Amino acid sequence: MMKFKTLYKKYEEIIRYLFFGVLTTVVSLITYFLFANTFLAAKSDLDIQIANVLSWICAVTFAYITNRRYVFQSKSVGKAQLKEIINFVSARLASLLVDMGMMYVLYSLLHINDSIAKLIVQIIVVIMNYVLSKVIIFKKVD
Repeated sequence: MMKFKTLYKKYEEIIRYLFFGVLTTVVSLITYFLFANTFLAAKSDLDIQIANVLSWICAVTFAYITNRRYVFQSKSVGKAQLKEIINFVSARLASLLVDMGMMYVLYSLLHINDSIAKLIVQIIVVIMNYVLSKVIIFKKVD
């Protein structure tokens, strides 16, 4: 049991990030499927991209709140928090471009089912977002 606690402590941040990353992915996927299959009815490539952007907005909002509070436990306030938000949204915009580009290639060009394409893209985006969050956004200042 002691070994488990030691391992958990060593990798606690990564474990928390993965947990909330999975929840963020769930938020992204659920909102994507809702937008794509109800409001937009996914009748065109544009509908797919609009659903993708709307799901991104929902996921980024959820991700910022959970990453700030539970994963990286940021205490920044005022200008520092504003900078943190700007960096977070900027990094997520970069990952959105990757997301949209990959969705275009996988769905529009390669004709992979949009649900399968979205799952593949999400795995890559989660990894990219962790690296950006750890190195740029929520880096520890000693």
